[in-house]
Amino acid sequence: MTGRLRQQAAYEAEIARLWAGQADAAHDLGHLRRVWANAQGIAREEPGADLEILLAAAFFHDAVNLPKDHPDRARASALSAGVAVDYLSRSGFPPAKIPAVVHAIEAHSFSAGIEPQTAEAAILQDADRLEALGAIGIARMFAVSGALGRALFDPADPLARRRPLDDRAFALDHLEVKLFPVAATMRTETGRRIAAERVEWMEGFRSRLLAEIG
Repeated sequence: MTGRLRQQAAYEAEIARLWAGQADAAHDLGHLRRVWANAQGIAREEPGADLEILLAAAFFHDAVNLPKDHPDRARASALSAGVAVDYLSRSGFPPAKIPAVVHAIEAHSFSAGIEPQTAEAAILQDADRLEALGAIGIARMFAVSGALGRALFDPADPLARRRPLDDRAFALDHLEVKLFPVAATMRTETGRRIAAERVEWMEGFRSRLLAEIG
């Protein structure tokens, strides 16, 4: 096992410990692994990021995983960064790189509104936001909406042509309210290309869904 794989395994073990007893289909170890895979893919096409920083940030970015409707949701990234600092400081991680991990974690969040200032932060933000798009984005959207007790769609007006969009009531509305706009927030050229492909797939899914429900 390479050093990076050993480090990943250690991070996964720590996150599994922190998340013990939690059940969130949209935020699990699979999510963290996909974000890391996305980040590596972007970094390969756009060199310059420190993969040691990126690996740690990818696995700790959701260390404190609060529900979407939690009153402290906007602080989740800052709380996650604090957990990362605590763990990395006692695990032999280079101290000089810890601030870069913290910034990448804090800047990945939609609600935090922090502008990425480093290559690692820009890549992590894109890598995480790609999880909101494409087939995995659709799956996670419905998983979260189901957990919050929201309907799949408004049967009388699924496209919200005669009513305001309301993704707190209808999962399908979340496409227009949040997910489609995500593509416009990508920081890297690679992220923008992948996001555009995934949005096209999502539009096709919605068209198929509308055809099936009449």
